[in-house]
Amino acid sequence: MDSDTMLSTTRSVRLKLDLDRPVEHEVIDDCLRLALQAPTPANMQNWRWLVIRDQGVKNELGALFREEGTAYIAEEAAGAPEHALRSGRHLIDVIERVPVLVVPCLLGRPPADNNPFDLSVLYGGIFQATWSFQLALRSRGLGSTFTTYHLRRAAEAAKILRLPDGITQTSLIPVAYTTVTDFKPAPRLPVSEVAYADHWGTPLR
Repeated sequence: MDSDTMLSTTRSVRLKLDLDRPVEHEVIDDCLRLALQAPTPANMQNWRWLVIRDQGVKNELGALFREEGTAYIAEEAAGAPEHALRSGRHLIDVIERVPVLVVPCLLGRPPADNNPFDLSVLYGGIFQATWSFQLALRSRGLGSTFTTYHLRRAAEAAKILRLPDGITQTSLIPVAYTTVTDFKPAPRLPVSEVAYADHWGTPLR
């Protein structure tokens, strides 16, 4: 797969995850090795990754995910397109059946004052690494999606995952092989409507 195809067809996969096919340990290891090559502020490499396969842990984490995801869709996302809601509800319903759940974490906590500089430094590496991980999965025939429902109850999730103090969970990535391979580019606004030249609102050309 060439890089342009991979970048334009790596979708958030929910409906088309193969819940019955195991995901090999070696595949996750390889994708994480690639993820660790992502840029990291000041070369701190303060990322840590929880790879969850134990069914008991998935059941506990999945219960939080389901409760909070269901509440979020009911409260916040009622106006979203129906196809998006359908895929979101499906993942909520089957989350503990996904072969692997990956929780990217950080050493450290967000600043109390939410200072944009400190937040950017804290999260600047892990989000790039997470996306690299997802691209590596895609290149090997696996799908994933970036989810955060469980973070609405992050303290409870931390207990389930036995996280020490000072660790920040950043997302939950369900990982599975996909039931189809012909993913297409998604509808997006044209560049001319979302990018500006020099000052906000000035057309690129």
